[in-house]
Amino acid sequence: MKRKARLERDYRASCYFAGEHVARIGQRAPALDALLRCWRVQEGVFIAAGNPFSRRMPAGWNARRHAVLRERLRRLPHVEGRGGAKRWWEAHCFIGICAARGKRLARLFRQNAMVALRRGAKAQLLWVF
Repeated sequence: MKRKARLERDYRASCYFAGEHVARIGQRAPALDALLRCWRVQEGVFIAAGNPFSRRMPAGWNARRHAVLRERLRRLPHVEGRGGAKRWWEAHCFIGICAARGKRLARLFRQNAMVALRRGAKAQLLWVF
């Protein structure tokens, strides 16, 4: 199986948590819709900062990158979270920004893809590179 197809399968099998609320690609997430409404935004994205290009990095390195991401989000509505399935879990942030802005941020942290959620719609996997 080609790498991108394998990654897509893995992303789609994963759960994405924002605090205690969960999203899955291809499904609606009413609790996250409520959070977006509270933030008064239409869209939100899940972005990780560690494991660039889906290659495992040491825990300390990932923690430092996540701290850099959190610093960049100081003035944006966001909540800490995590995403993954089975043996692969990593820290994420769910951020109240549009997908276009999210893609720029995800590229900065060398992420292959991100999960985007528009109020009232199903969560989508968006490739960044």
